[in-house]
Amino acid sequence: MGALRAFDAAANRAREGLRVVEDFVRFVLDDGHLTNQLKQLRHELTTVVSLVPADALYAARETQADVGAGLSSPGETSRTDASSVLAANFKLLQESLRSLEEFAKVLAPGADGLLKQLRYRSYTLERAVQITATSLARLSTARLYVLIDGGATLEQFTTMAESLIRAGVHILQLRDKRLDDRSLIERGRRLHELTRGTQTLFIMNDRPDLATLTQADGVHVGQEELSVKDARTIVGPAALVGVSTHSLDQARRAVLDGANYIGVGPTFPSETKHFDRFTGAELLQEVAREIRLPAFAIGGIHRENLPLVLSSGITRVAVSGAITAADSPAEAARELLASLQKSEVRSG
Repeated sequence: MGALRAFDAAANRAREGLRVVEDFVRFVLDDGHLTNQLKQLRHELTTVVSLVPADALYAARETQADVGAGLSSPGETSRTDASSVLAANFKLLQESLRSLEEFAKVLAPGADGLLKQLRYRSYTLERAVQITATSLARLSTARLYVLIDGGATLEQFTTMAESLIRAGVHILQLRDKRLDDRSLIERGRRLHELTRGTQTLFIMNDRPDLATLTQADGVHVGQEELSVKDARTIVGPAALVGVSTHSLDQARRAVLDGANYIGVGPTFPSETKHFDRFTGAELLQEVAREIRLPAFAIGGIHRENLPLVLSSGITRVAVSGAITAADSPAEAARELLASLQKSEVRSG
Protein backbone atom coordinates (compact mmCIF):
# COMPACT_ATOMS: atom_id res chain seq x y z
CA MET A 1 0.00 0.00 0.00
CA GLY A 2 2.86 2.39 0.74
CA ALA A 3 4.10 2.34 -2.85
CA LEU A 4 0.58 3.01 -4.11
CA ARG A 5 0.21 5.98 -1.73
CA ALA A 6 3.55 7.40 -2.87
CA PHE A 7 2.66 6.96 -6.54
CA ASP A 8 -0.75 8.58 -6.03
CA ALA A 9 0.70 11.57 -4.18
CA ALA A 10 3.45 12.07 -6.77
CA ALA A 11 0.92 11.88 -9.61
CA ASN A 12 -1.22 14.54 -7.96
CA ARG A 13 1.79 16.82 -7.40
CA ALA A 14 2.98 16.37 -10.99
CA ARG A 15 -0.45 17.23 -12.42
CA GLU A 16 -0.80 20.24 -10.13
CA GLY A 17 2.67 21.59 -10.93
CA LEU A 18 2.17 21.06 -14.65
CA ARG A 19 -1.18 22.86 -14.58
CA VAL A 20 0.37 25.90 -12.86
CA VAL A 21 3.19 25.99 -15.43
CA GLU A 22 0.66 25.70 -18.25
CA ASP A 23 -1.38 28.58 -16.79
CA PHE A 24 1.76 30.77 -16.62
CA VAL A 25 2.63 30.08 -20.25
CA ARG A 26 -0.96 30.52 -21.38
CA PHE A 27 -1.92 33.64 -19.43
CA VAL A 28 1.37 35.37 -18.55
CA LEU A 29 3.46 34.59 -21.64
CA ASP A 30 0.43 34.19 -23.92
CA ASP A 31 2.40 31.61 -25.93
CA GLY A 32 0.23 29.23 -27.93
CA HIS A 33 3.07 26.97 -29.10
CA LEU A 34 4.48 26.29 -25.63
CA THR A 35 0.99 26.00 -24.14
CA ASN A 36 0.25 23.26 -26.65
CA GLN A 37 3.52 21.49 -25.81
CA LEU A 38 2.66 21.52 -22.10
CA LYS A 39 -0.89 20.34 -22.78
CA GLN A 40 0.49 17.38 -24.74
CA LEU A 41 2.81 16.58 -21.84
CA ARG A 42 -0.15 16.68 -19.41
CA HIS A 43 -2.23 14.33 -21.56
CA GLU A 44 0.67 11.88 -21.90
CA LEU A 45 1.26 11.99 -18.14
CA THR A 46 -2.40 11.10 -17.57
CA THR A 47 -2.05 8.15 -19.96
CA VAL A 48 1.07 6.79 -18.24
CA VAL A 49 -0.36 7.21 -14.73
CA SER A 50 -3.43 5.23 -15.83
CA LEU A 51 -1.20 2.16 -16.20
CA VAL A 52 -1.62 1.83 -12.44
CA PRO A 53 -5.35 1.11 -11.84
CA ALA A 54 -7.17 4.16 -10.50
CA ASP A 55 -9.23 2.01 -8.09
CA ALA A 56 -6.03 0.83 -6.43
CA LEU A 57 -4.75 4.39 -6.05
CA TYR A 58 -8.03 5.66 -4.58
CA ALA A 59 -8.17 2.74 -2.15
CA ALA A 60 -4.64 3.46 -0.96
CA ARG A 61 -5.14 7.21 -0.55
CA GLU A 62 -5.01 8.39 3.08
CA THR A 63 -4.80 12.17 2.92
CA GLN A 64 -5.86 12.78 6.54
CA ALA A 65 -3.33 10.25 7.81
CA ASP A 66 -0.46 11.66 5.71
CA VAL A 67 2.29 12.70 8.15
CA GLY A 68 3.57 15.29 5.66
CA ALA A 69 0.23 16.91 4.86
CA GLY A 70 0.60 19.73 7.37
CA LEU A 71 4.30 20.37 6.86
CA SER A 72 5.62 23.32 4.88
CA SER A 73 8.84 25.28 4.50
CA PRO A 74 9.13 29.10 4.39
CA GLY A 75 9.81 28.98 0.65
CA GLU A 76 6.51 27.22 -0.02
CA THR A 77 4.34 29.93 1.52
CA SER A 78 5.62 32.95 -0.42
CA ARG A 79 6.46 33.87 -4.01
CA THR A 80 8.22 37.08 -5.05
CA ASP A 81 6.66 37.29 -8.53
CA ALA A 82 5.10 35.26 -11.33
CA SER A 83 8.54 34.05 -12.45
CA SER A 84 9.17 32.50 -9.04
CA VAL A 85 5.80 30.72 -9.32
CA LEU A 86 6.94 29.30 -12.66
CA ALA A 87 10.32 28.13 -11.36
CA ALA A 88 8.86 26.50 -8.24
CA ASN A 89 6.24 24.59 -10.17
CA PHE A 90 8.65 23.33 -12.82
CA LYS A 91 10.75 21.92 -9.96
CA LEU A 92 7.64 20.41 -8.36
CA LEU A 93 6.77 18.77 -11.68
CA GLN A 94 10.24 17.34 -12.25
CA GLU A 95 10.71 16.04 -8.70
CA SER A 96 7.28 14.41 -8.84
CA LEU A 97 8.04 12.79 -12.19
CA ARG A 98 11.22 11.32 -10.71
CA SER A 99 9.27 9.91 -7.76
CA LEU A 100 6.68 8.45 -10.13
CA GLU A 101 9.47 6.93 -12.20
CA GLU A 102 10.96 5.11 -9.19
CA PHE A 103 7.69 3.76 -7.78
CA ALA A 104 6.53 2.74 -11.26
CA LYS A 105 9.38 0.21 -11.26
CA VAL A 106 7.46 -1.59 -8.51
CA LEU A 107 3.88 -0.96 -9.58
CA ALA A 108 3.98 -0.84 -13.40
CA PRO A 109 7.27 -2.10 -14.85
CA GLY A 110 7.85 -0.42 -18.20
CA ALA A 111 6.06 2.78 -17.22
CA ASP A 112 9.26 4.05 -15.59
CA GLY A 113 10.87 4.50 -19.01
CA LEU A 114 7.90 6.51 -20.27
CA LEU A 115 8.00 8.72 -17.17
CA LYS A 116 11.72 9.29 -17.66
CA GLN A 117 11.03 10.52 -21.19
CA LEU A 118 8.38 12.91 -19.86
CA ARG A 119 10.81 14.20 -17.24
CA TYR A 120 13.48 14.97 -19.84
CA ARG A 121 10.91 16.68 -22.05
CA SER A 122 9.97 18.85 -19.09
CA TYR A 123 13.61 19.99 -18.85
CA THR A 124 13.54 21.05 -22.50
CA LEU A 125 10.25 22.87 -22.03
CA GLU A 126 11.53 24.60 -18.90
CA ARG A 127 14.48 25.93 -20.87
CA ALA A 128 12.24 27.12 -23.71
CA VAL A 129 9.81 28.85 -21.36
CA GLN A 130 12.54 30.51 -19.29
CA ILE A 131 14.49 31.68 -22.36
CA THR A 132 11.30 33.04 -23.93
CA ALA A 133 10.54 35.01 -20.75
CA THR A 134 14.08 36.38 -20.32
CA SER A 135 14.43 37.19 -24.03
CA LEU A 136 11.16 39.13 -24.01
CA ALA A 137 12.52 41.18 -21.11
CA ARG A 138 15.96 41.68 -22.65
CA LEU A 139 14.60 42.65 -26.08
CA SER A 140 11.49 44.43 -24.82
CA THR A 141 12.32 47.69 -26.62
CA ALA A 142 14.07 46.19 -29.66
CA ARG A 143 11.95 46.92 -32.72
CA LEU A 144 14.43 47.88 -35.47
CA TYR A 145 17.25 45.48 -36.41
CA VAL A 146 19.61 46.58 -39.19
CA LEU A 147 22.06 44.37 -41.10
CA ILE A 148 25.19 46.18 -42.31
CA ASP A 149 28.23 45.03 -44.26
CA GLY A 150 31.84 45.89 -43.51
CA GLY A 151 32.02 48.75 -45.99
CA ALA A 152 34.85 49.47 -48.40
CA THR A 153 37.09 50.61 -45.54
CA LEU A 154 37.07 50.56 -41.76
CA GLU A 155 36.43 54.32 -41.79
CA GLN A 156 33.39 53.94 -44.05
CA PHE A 157 32.06 51.16 -41.84
CA THR A 158 32.58 53.28 -38.73
CA THR A 159 30.74 56.24 -40.25
CA MET A 160 27.74 54.07 -41.16
CA ALA A 161 27.61 52.35 -37.76
CA GLU A 162 27.97 55.59 -35.79
CA SER A 163 25.16 57.26 -37.73
CA LEU A 164 22.78 54.35 -37.16
CA ILE A 165 23.60 54.12 -33.47
CA ARG A 166 22.93 57.85 -33.08
CA ALA A 167 19.67 57.41 -34.99
CA GLY A 168 18.51 54.95 -32.34
CA VAL A 169 18.71 51.59 -34.14
CA HIS A 170 18.17 48.87 -31.55
CA ILE A 171 20.29 46.07 -33.05
CA LEU A 172 23.12 46.11 -35.60
CA GLN A 173 24.21 42.88 -37.25
CA LEU A 174 27.58 42.69 -38.98
CA ARG A 175 27.05 40.53 -42.06
CA ASP A 176 29.65 40.42 -44.82
CA LYS A 177 30.44 37.28 -46.83
CA ARG A 178 33.28 38.88 -48.81
CA LEU A 179 35.58 40.01 -45.97
CA ASP A 180 38.34 37.80 -44.59
CA ASP A 181 38.36 36.88 -40.91
CA ARG A 182 40.88 39.54 -39.91
CA SER A 183 38.81 42.28 -41.49
CA LEU A 184 35.63 40.95 -39.87
CA ILE A 185 37.33 40.90 -36.48
CA GLU A 186 38.58 44.45 -37.03
CA ARG A 187 35.05 45.64 -37.89
CA GLY A 188 33.54 43.62 -35.07
CA ARG A 189 35.85 45.07 -32.46
CA ARG A 190 35.12 48.54 -33.74
CA LEU A 191 31.38 47.88 -33.56
CA HIS A 192 31.77 46.62 -30.00
CA GLU A 193 33.52 49.87 -29.07
CA LEU A 194 30.83 51.95 -30.75
CA THR A 195 27.86 50.15 -29.18
CA ARG A 196 29.33 49.76 -25.70
CA GLY A 197 27.39 51.92 -23.27
CA THR A 198 24.58 52.57 -25.77
CA GLN A 199 21.11 51.06 -26.22
CA THR A 200 22.24 49.36 -29.46
CA LEU A 201 23.11 45.65 -29.44
CA PHE A 202 25.80 44.16 -31.69
CA ILE A 203 25.16 40.79 -33.36
CA MET A 204 27.69 38.89 -35.48
CA ASN A 205 26.27 36.94 -38.42
CA ASP A 206 27.00 33.20 -38.76
CA ARG A 207 30.26 33.15 -36.80
CA PRO A 208 30.02 32.41 -33.05
CA ASP A 209 33.82 32.22 -32.88
CA LEU A 210 34.15 35.78 -34.18
CA ALA A 211 31.26 36.89 -31.99
CA THR A 212 33.25 35.73 -28.98
CA LEU A 213 36.50 37.32 -30.14
CA THR A 214 34.81 40.67 -30.80
CA GLN A 215 32.69 40.60 -27.61
CA ALA A 216 29.47 40.81 -29.58
CA ASP A 217 26.17 40.71 -27.72
CA GLY A 218 25.26 37.63 -29.72
CA VAL A 219 25.33 35.67 -32.95
CA HIS A 220 22.77 34.97 -35.67
CA VAL A 221 22.73 31.64 -37.52
CA GLY A 222 20.73 30.31 -40.46
CA GLN A 223 19.15 26.93 -41.08
CA GLU A 224 22.33 25.62 -42.75
CA GLU A 225 24.82 27.02 -40.24
CA LEU A 226 25.62 25.84 -36.72
CA SER A 227 22.76 24.70 -34.51
CA VAL A 228 21.62 26.78 -31.55
CA LYS A 229 23.26 24.23 -29.26
CA ASP A 230 26.64 24.42 -31.01
CA ALA A 231 26.52 28.21 -31.28
CA ARG A 232 25.66 28.46 -27.58
CA THR A 233 28.61 26.23 -26.71
CA ILE A 234 30.93 28.80 -28.29
CA VAL A 235 29.34 32.12 -27.29
CA GLY A 236 28.25 31.06 -23.80
CA PRO A 237 24.98 31.29 -21.88
CA ALA A 238 24.80 35.10 -21.62
CA ALA A 239 25.00 35.84 -25.36
CA LEU A 240 21.98 36.14 -27.62
CA VAL A 241 21.53 33.43 -30.26
CA GLY A 242 19.17 34.25 -33.12
CA VAL A 243 17.95 31.90 -35.85
CA SER A 244 16.57 32.50 -39.35
CA THR A 245 13.29 30.65 -39.91
CA HIS A 246 11.39 30.15 -43.16
CA SER A 247 8.40 28.11 -41.92
CA LEU A 248 6.24 27.73 -38.85
CA ASP A 249 7.84 24.37 -38.04
CA GLN A 250 11.30 25.96 -38.10
CA ALA A 251 10.08 28.73 -35.79
CA ARG A 252 8.62 26.17 -33.38
CA ARG A 253 11.87 24.21 -33.42
CA ALA A 254 13.94 27.33 -32.73
CA VAL A 255 11.89 27.96 -29.58
CA LEU A 256 12.48 24.42 -28.29
CA ASP A 257 16.16 24.60 -29.28
CA GLY A 258 16.64 27.59 -26.96
CA ALA A 259 17.01 30.49 -29.39
CA ASN A 260 16.66 34.01 -27.95
CA TYR A 261 14.93 35.42 -31.03
CA ILE A 262 14.01 34.44 -34.57
CA GLY A 263 14.09 36.09 -37.96
CA VAL A 264 10.96 35.24 -39.96
CA GLY A 265 10.90 35.40 -43.74
CA PRO A 266 11.90 36.20 -46.40
CA THR A 267 8.72 38.26 -46.46
CA PHE A 268 9.23 40.14 -49.76
CA PRO A 269 11.84 40.12 -52.56
CA SER A 270 15.06 41.83 -51.54
CA GLU A 271 18.04 43.41 -53.27
CA THR A 272 20.51 42.02 -50.72
CA LYS A 273 19.56 38.34 -50.57
CA HIS A 274 17.96 36.02 -53.14
CA PHE A 275 15.47 33.22 -52.42
CA ASP A 276 13.44 30.89 -54.61
CA ARG A 277 10.21 31.79 -52.82
CA PHE A 278 8.89 34.39 -50.41
CA THR A 279 6.70 33.66 -47.42
CA GLY A 280 4.77 36.95 -47.46
CA ALA A 281 2.63 38.08 -44.55
CA GLU A 282 1.00 34.66 -44.11
CA LEU A 283 3.96 33.17 -42.25
CA LEU A 284 4.23 36.30 -40.12
CA GLN A 285 0.59 35.86 -39.10
CA GLU A 286 1.13 32.19 -38.23
CA VAL A 287 4.16 32.96 -36.08
CA ALA A 288 2.46 35.91 -34.37
CA ARG A 289 -0.52 33.72 -33.43
CA GLU A 290 1.59 30.97 -31.85
CA ILE A 291 4.96 32.22 -30.71
CA ARG A 292 5.94 34.85 -28.16
CA LEU A 293 9.71 34.55 -28.55
CA PRO A 294 10.91 37.87 -30.03
CA ALA A 295 10.40 37.58 -33.81
CA PHE A 296 11.75 39.97 -36.46
CA ALA A 297 10.13 40.04 -39.90
CA ILE A 298 12.85 40.13 -42.55
CA GLY A 299 13.13 40.35 -46.32
CA GLY A 300 12.45 43.36 -48.54
CA ILE A 301 10.81 45.44 -45.81
CA HIS A 302 10.62 49.23 -46.22
CA ARG A 303 8.37 52.12 -45.21
CA GLU A 304 5.75 51.44 -47.87
CA ASN A 305 5.10 47.79 -46.96
CA LEU A 306 5.71 48.18 -43.22
CA PRO A 307 1.96 48.58 -42.46
CA LEU A 308 1.30 45.17 -44.06
CA VAL A 309 4.01 43.62 -41.89
CA LEU A 310 2.68 45.22 -38.72
CA SER A 311 -0.89 44.16 -39.50
CA SER A 312 0.29 40.55 -39.24
CA GLY A 313 0.92 40.94 -35.51
CA ILE A 314 4.72 40.96 -35.82
CA THR A 315 5.98 44.25 -34.38
CA ARG A 316 9.74 43.93 -34.97
CA VAL A 317 11.54 44.20 -38.30
CA ALA A 318 15.02 43.47 -39.64
CA VAL A 319 16.11 45.49 -42.66
CA SER A 320 19.21 46.15 -44.71
CA GLY A 321 18.94 47.92 -48.07
CA ALA A 322 15.96 50.05 -47.02
CA ILE A 323 18.37 51.86 -44.71
CA THR A 324 21.94 51.23 -45.88
CA ALA A 325 21.15 52.08 -49.54
CA ALA A 326 19.23 55.25 -48.67
CA ASP A 327 20.66 58.68 -49.43
CA SER A 328 20.68 59.28 -45.67
CA PRO A 329 20.76 55.96 -43.77
CA ALA A 330 20.31 57.73 -40.43
CA GLU A 331 17.23 59.59 -41.63
CA ALA A 332 15.79 56.40 -43.13
CA ALA A 333 16.34 54.67 -39.79
CA ARG A 334 14.63 57.47 -37.89
CA GLU A 335 11.64 57.33 -40.24
CA LEU A 336 11.25 53.57 -39.77
CA LEU A 337 11.59 53.95 -36.01
CA ALA A 338 8.90 56.63 -36.01
CA SER A 339 6.56 54.34 -37.96
CA LEU A 340 7.23 51.47 -35.56
CA GLN A 341 6.60 53.69 -32.55
CA LYS A 342 3.33 54.97 -34.02
CA SER A 343 2.11 51.40 -34.49
CA GLU A 344 3.08 50.62 -30.89
CA VAL A 345 1.03 53.56 -29.62
CA ARG A 346 -1.99 52.52 -31.71
CA SER A 347 -1.80 48.88 -30.58
CA GLY A 348 -1.26 49.94 -26.98
